Order: sequence, then structure tokens, then C-alpha cells
Amino acid sequence: NPRTAINCNGKSLNRHIVVDLIRFSTEQVSRVQIARQMELSRAAITAIVDDLLKSGIVRETEARYPAGRKPIGLEINPNRGRVIGVDLGASHLEVILADFAGRLIAEKEIAYKPENGPEDCLDRIEEITRTLITESGFETKDVYALGMGVPGPVTSEKGQVTNPPILPGWDGFPLTAELTRRTGWPATLNNDAELGALGEWAFGAGRRENNLVYIKVGTGVGSGLLLNGQLYGGVAGSAGEIGHITLVENGPLCVCGNRGCLEVYASGRAIAQRADQAVRQGMSTVLSDIKNSSISAKDVLSAARFGDRLAQQIIYEAGSHLGVAVANIVNLLNPNMVVLGGGVSQIGDLFLEPIRTAVERRSLRVVSKGVRITSALLGRRSSAIGAVVQALTLALHNLLEVVK
Repeated sequence: NPRTAINCNGKSLNRHIVVDLIRFSTEQVSRVQIARQMELSRAAITAIVDDLLKSGIVRETEARYPAGRKPIGLEINPNRGRVIGVDLGASHLEVILADFAGRLIAEKEIAYKPENGPEDCLDRIEEITRTLITESGFETKDVYALGMGVPGPVTSEKGQVTNPPILPGWDGFPLTAELTRRTGWPATLNNDAELGALGEWAFGAGRRENNLVYIKVGTGVGSGLLLNGQLYGGVAGSAGEIGHITLVENGPLCVCGNRGCLEVYASGRAIAQRADQAVRQGMSTVLSDIKNSSISAKDVLSAARFGDRLAQQIIYEAGSHLGVAVANIVNLLNPNMVVLGGGVSQIGDLFLEPIRTAVERRSLRVVSKGVRITSALLGRRSSAIGAVVQALTLALHNLLEVVK
């Protein structure tokens, strides 16, 4: 409640609230609208906005119409600075350079194995960020913060990963401290699926949905929970590990050490293994033409798009398994929206329909009728854009602390 916070903290906190209202407004916002939302006088808001204008954090916009002039609007000044967003996956590393409005300036994604260790990963991040900054005509001093997402439980306060199943050698490594030491920028760390939820909330399919579940289906399966407008990470930072919900007691062994986990049936890794098994059994599929290398989930997705019936069946079955888990999540949390992200989800309805069907059949009617299940609007960038949002929060609020 902004009003309660105002009474406790005064003008400094008000600046933070005003900036967030401007940042996350779905349309142009004016001083009058901000005063109304915060229940403050126009004079008080004008004083705060004047400080923000002088600092260059906010700028004015004006729209003219035949019937007259609309009140002067406010927006974050995109040219005030730059931020970096990093998404580390089980098989890739993506880096985005963005302006203060969260707009993408440049990006690079490479195939990457996180088992190379955190030091090697930081080397690559440094290398890519330097290239993006230089090629875009900027300098390192133009960057104000870096946000990073990783596929594992995160202790945000310590800036480190805790007991990550697929990140050997990363446990307890001081990631944010090392990022700051190497680059000179303040850094923030979150789980990649949490950042996917944040990215879709800020700029994607879940704009302003207060209760949203983002499910990332890539090499593994994870989810980010946005509950009552707040990211929920749990006590140990491992909330949302939907990939390790048990579907089949004593089922196949999972990378986490348990058996019958969702990830064994619905991840990119599982899809690739299922296809490889089918080829070895001599089943009819274009995937049999892949020689001298193992079949990847990307191969299966491509074959499915071109009408290969076996590939389509594998994708459909994976979606059905995921749908069972989603139905449980929907019954448990009753969200407004479930957003499917990650590489596998980008095939669209072939993957979404069995999920929707399972949710309709297996969840309570009152919750299944109230939830929307859709693909991520930001596609594969959801987590990287979420990292940008976190970096912007850090950068903007650090700047606000020195506004006079």
C-alpha cells in the first residue's frame, strides 16, 4: 500500500513509488494520475517529478489530438543508461543489452554447457558483454547494472546458487559478488523461471496479472511463481521446481536422483530420448535420417512442424504429462494465467492443447474456468528480459538514492 509506506518513509520512498508507477504503467501516465493513485497532493507529486526530471531518470511526453491537448505524460528516459540481462540455461547462454525503458539494443546467444563451471561462465559473460557494448557504440560506464538468471535454486540475498541439480561446481559460488568484482556493475541473481515470470509480467503475455505461473520447458522443466504481485521463491529459493514433481512412483531415474519426475516425461531431454528410442526400435519417422549425432529436442520439434506423425505424438504425450502437473498447480494456487515458455513450448498448439485438456479434466471446475493457458509472448527471451527488469530495478533505485 503506497499510502502506508509514505507515512513511514517520506519523500525518498515516494520517489521509488513514482518511478515504479511510471515504469509499469500500461499507458502514458500523468502527474494527476500519479497523485490520484498515491493519494497525495498535486504539489507534492510535482516536486518529486521535478527532481526526477532534473536527474534525467524521467522525461516528459506529449500527445496532441484534434479535440485538444492531452495532459503531459511521463516515462522513464530510455537514454539515461543501459543494463545487461543474462540468461544461463542447461544448454545455452544469452546476453541482452537494453536501455532504461527495457528495450532491446543488442543480444547474443551461444550454445553453452554450464558444467564448465562458474569461472568459465563469467569469462564468457564478460567477453559477450564487452562485444555487445562496443559494437553498439557505448562504453562500460554507460551500463548501470546486470541481472542474471540461472537454472537452479537461488539464495538472492547471498547472490549464489544452492545445491543446483544440473550445475555441478556452482553450489555456494558467490556469483553476484564475482560479477560485480569483474565488471564494476552492481548485480542481481534469480532463478531463470522466476525471471521468465517477471519478464512476461512486465512486457509479455502476463502484463499486470497479479497471480501468474510461468513454466519453462527446455532441457529441463521449471516454473516461476508470481503470487499477489510478488515473486515467490520459498524458504530455500527452490519454490516452483515443478520438474521434480513425482508423476510415476518408481518411474525412470531423474537427474535429481529421484524417480518418476515430470522432467523425465516432459522436458526437452525426455523428448529427445523418446525419439532416439523410437528410431532404435525401427519406427517410421524422418528422424531416422539423422546420422552421426544424437537426436535433439529441436530435431523433434522441427519434424513435428513438418508433419512427422511420430514426432507429433511424442510432443503431444509430453504435453499431456505436463498437463497433469499443471492441473495440480492450478488446483493448488488458483492463478489467473499459466504461461508456457522455453524452447519446447514454441511449437504452439500441438504442445498447448494436451495441457489445456488435462487441466480441464483434472482440475476443479471453478479454477479451470478461470485460468488462461498460453505461450510466452517473449518466446525464448522471457528469462533474459526478466533479468533486464531486475537489472533496471537495481539501477534505477540506486540512482534514486543520490537524487537531491
